[in-house]
Amino acid sequence: MKSITLTPEMAFRGNLILVNADHPLRETVSPDKLNYFKSSEVLLERKTSLVLDNLFKAISCGASIVPVSGYRTLEEQKEIYASSLEENGADFTQKYVALPNCSEHQTGLAIDLALNQESIDFIRPYFPREGICEAFRRKMAVYGFIERYQESKEGITGISAEPWHFRYVGFPHSSLIQAHNFALEEYLDYIGQFPYEGNHLKVQVENKNFEIFYQKAENCQVQVEFPGYLPFQVSGTNTGGFVFTLWR
Repeated sequence: MKSITLTPEMAFRGNLILVNADHPLRETVSPDKLNYFKSSEVLLERKTSLVLDNLFKAISCGASIVPVSGYRTLEEQKEIYASSLEENGADFTQKYVALPNCSEHQTGLAIDLALNQESIDFIRPYFPREGICEAFRRKMAVYGFIERYQESKEGITGISAEPWHFRYVGFPHSSLIQAHNFALEEYLDYIGQFPYEGNHLKVQVENKNFEIFYQKAENCQVQVEFPGYLPFQVSGTNTGGFVFTLWR
């Protein structure tokens, strides 16, 4: 058996952390964990950048899709929020711009994309549900991405539908979220039904078998054991727990 020690701080890190108005970001991203995406000035968490580049190559999009906004510092998010309040008003800003420290962009795991056009709106870039943009959506889950803010989920996410905003959560979680039409908030609630010391979620996705379970975070270190021969990943949720993913 393999034994993993979880510390309280680890619950604030990982591909599955939830960042919203109810769960603000608890840790900043170290600069050495960020990469510029392709030849742009847009920064992303290193693995997110690499996987997104592979996705772009898989759909042969060339320069048809362009990155608009990726990682933002707290100061940048403050400036964007204040600027939108001044230019667009409170109602618009509350719908489309997250509060500072409540923005996924501060994680480096989220990116806004646009169809390459002469004029691109920074807050609401155009990413239609057709052509190369829809080809991106059809392929994204296999590469670990989800469309984070969907129509009909505004009451859950607190953000209006944003068909341009994509979030890296990792595979197979992306495919499960898409298959169930979950918001990330709903998915983490769902995974919470499969505790470490109970029945685990066992699924087959893309002809691969996975075992997924949830461990609640404590105020002290927690030991979790599982078969040592299995590849695994663990992510904090920023909501008081951890999600384990085992490849079977």
